[in-house]
Amino acid sequence: MKPNQAQAQALDRFLAGVERRALVMAELSCGNRDEALDLVQEAMSRFVRAYGHKPEVEWPPLFYRTLQNQVRDWYRRAAVARRHLQPNPADEEGEEDWLERLPGQVSLWPDRQLEQAAAMECLIAGVARLPERQRQALLLRIWEGLDVAETASAMGCSQGSVKTHLSRALQALRTQLEDHWQ
Repeated sequence: MKPNQAQAQALDRFLAGVERRALVMAELSCGNRDEALDLVQEAMSRFVRAYGHKPEVEWPPLFYRTLQNQVRDWYRRAAVARRHLQPNPADEEGEEDWLERLPGQVSLWPDRQLEQAAAMECLIAGVARLPERQRQALLLRIWEGLDVAETASAMGCSQGSVKTHLSRALQALRTQLEDHWQ
């Protein structure tokens, strides 16, 4: 079903509002800005096709569920690529490992300095190190401000699971970051 003009404008505003945060979430998940851009673009496209006709109040959890599905698909494709596309070292004597040629993780805060920058980088690294479900719960609840029910819908789990994942994520971050906030 094609959205009407008002619905299309509301969709544009919604997507513009979540674009930057979705990009950071995707980048924390995959560690590569270009891959993250592709994931967000595909998630937005799929979201509009599948859920653009839904009421606006339902969009946030539906969009983040779509984004998380894209991230999961990316992980699956990466696992297959690692398993099946890794070159045989005996075939390429003297050539460096292809994994070393892949672009590294983009630093989100390269120009920041001093203690605040170190703490922020440590926080970002800590969030990136969290298990996927804990990271999802943290970003959706704390950063995006979704309530427990919306987060559960976006993650495809129960509200109790959201609370458990969030609690574990916060505890892990406290442990990892206690040196920066003493």
